[in-house]
Amino acid sequence: VLHERLANSENANIRPGGLRDDDDSGKATNISNHFFFELGDIEQGFKEADIIVEREFRTATVHQGYIEPHSATAMWGEDGKLTIWCSSQGHFQIRDLTSLVLGIPVSQILVIPMEIGGGFGGKTVIYLEPVAAALSQKARRPVKISMSRAEVFEATGPTSGSSIRVKIGANNDGKITAADVTMIYEAGAFPGSPIIQACQCVLTPYDIANGRIEGYDVVVNKPKAAAYRAPGVPAAAFAAESVIDEICEKLGIDPLEFRAKNGTQEGSRRIPGPVLQRVGYQETLAAAMQTEHYNSKLEGPNRGRGVAAGFWFNGTGPACATASVNADGTISLIEGSPDIGGGRASMAMQVAEVLGIPAEDVHPTVGDTDSVGYTSLTAGSGATFKSGWAVHEAAMDIKQQLLQRAARIWDVDLDDVEFVHGEASHKSDPELKLSFKQLAARLVGTGGPVVGRGNVNPAGVGNAFAVHIVDVEVDPDTGKVDILRYTALQDVGKAVHPSYVEGQLQGGVAQGIGWALNEEYVYSDSGEMANSSFLDYRMPTSLDLPMIDTVIVEVANPGHPFGIRGVGEVCIVPPMGAVANAIHAAMGVRMDVLPMSPGNLLEALWAKEGK
Repeated sequence: VLHERLANSENANIRPGGLRDDDDSGKATNISNHFFFELGDIEQGFKEADIIVEREFRTATVHQGYIEPHSATAMWGEDGKLTIWCSSQGHFQIRDLTSLVLGIPVSQILVIPMEIGGGFGGKTVIYLEPVAAALSQKARRPVKISMSRAEVFEATGPTSGSSIRVKIGANNDGKITAADVTMIYEAGAFPGSPIIQACQCVLTPYDIANGRIEGYDVVVNKPKAAAYRAPGVPAAAFAAESVIDEICEKLGIDPLEFRAKNGTQEGSRRIPGPVLQRVGYQETLAAAMQTEHYNSKLEGPNRGRGVAAGFWFNGTGPACATASVNADGTISLIEGSPDIGGGRASMAMQVAEVLGIPAEDVHPTVGDTDSVGYTSLTAGSGATFKSGWAVHEAAMDIKQQLLQRAARIWDVDLDDVEFVHGEASHKSDPELKLSFKQLAARLVGTGGPVVGRGNVNPAGVGNAFAVHIVDVEVDPDTGKVDILRYTALQDVGKAVHPSYVEGQLQGGVAQGIGWALNEEYVYSDSGEMANSSFLDYRMPTSLDLPMIDTVIVEVANPGHPFGIRGVGEVCIVPPMGAVANAIHAAMGVRMDVLPMSPGNLLEALWAKEGK
């Protein structure tokens, strides 16, 4: 036990309030936070139900599985300035937290972001940088620290293990009348699991008039939890989507039709309170119903097909960008969001779209903390949204300045000049034209360089929904599950770079399948992690997966100039529920634990057979 107040209470799941060192009364508890959301009359809703399904679920701790371990290099200069090179999803956060830990001003710290060999939320946390900095100051030499793979598993933040209870009622017409969800998430050694995100998302795919969601953040003797792609939501969706599938089975209703009938849409109020703006969930469900995959026959013994849906609210935050016009007609773009999934390419394409020039002429760079204004973490699928806004503003700034330069060159009023498709022209004199490259070559002699700037903290985030379809085959003798076919559908708002979007969806599915079937932290009786290597912590490889098909649905987000919604989170939300539902279709057994490993599946099959 790490602290005298961190002992399990007898009724830990019903005592709100959490850890209070100044309160010596009552039982000690490991509950650090408690969230409660309610909408409508839940008791009346269950009275109106013709069918009620209630089940409990457990999910194991899993790791993000990034290939590159944490690493940081620090060096103090003769001028007293600290320079840090690191692999992080937020170099400004590294700067600010290092400043806090070491007690030095942020102006004395320069953080240079390096290429990232995977993050998925796990590199939003500071581990090594202050230590390397302190050692460098002591040694008066550059110091580099890199974690071993075992250290990554045992000392950095995985996602939370959980215990979840879901109760949903529906009438014979297939309409949900009430839902009640209680979730207990492990925070690790210190408070702060992603339980609030789970509460925000767990039932959002459904328009439910009467609902209650309760969440508990509990402290346990495990590594402090960190974000992992849609933090907290995949486990919650596994539980909710399993219960939804069981209701569909008992009512004899097609699972996609049931979701469409109960599906949320613009104007729907989520149980936690917010009202949805324009979303594409119904369009995504309609696209799923039209896929060849869903309409094909699945033949053969021990095979089953499952579907599941998922939601993620998507993030935003402050972001900055500067774009400089070069004399050769290219753009040097500096933005502040570390690139963990095609970010630089999408930024370049958005600038090019505004200016009407080829994307290849825009050269994007992720700036260090002295080269660009403060930009928040690349996390929550908010980078393309917020930094996309910033580069859009920077490009619009350039466009306005180019109009002014053209007016000066031609000695005409600004109102007489327009800039369309990469060309400035006089509205009434077709002979007066200058291409972007021609203008760029004349900037120095007509007023100096042109630099566009964008500094934003945008609202208008577009929520994301996904629907997944999976076919599996189960070996009843070994419990091994093979993924035969997988289709992921998702509303992305606008696919700026479609192949990168497809890669994001496929990557989320691959990680979700690993979470569903294999991945978990295994602890010895002495509390030590027993599988802290990639040999023993079994992540799926290309040999374990079929080609993952994707269907990109584009329902524009009205809160962004290009209609963008984040895409990197919600794709990991449905896989566990979809695989669980497919296993039930194949074997007739409902799985209530993650991972659905061969051992866990065999135990469920034996229990069903009375063995």
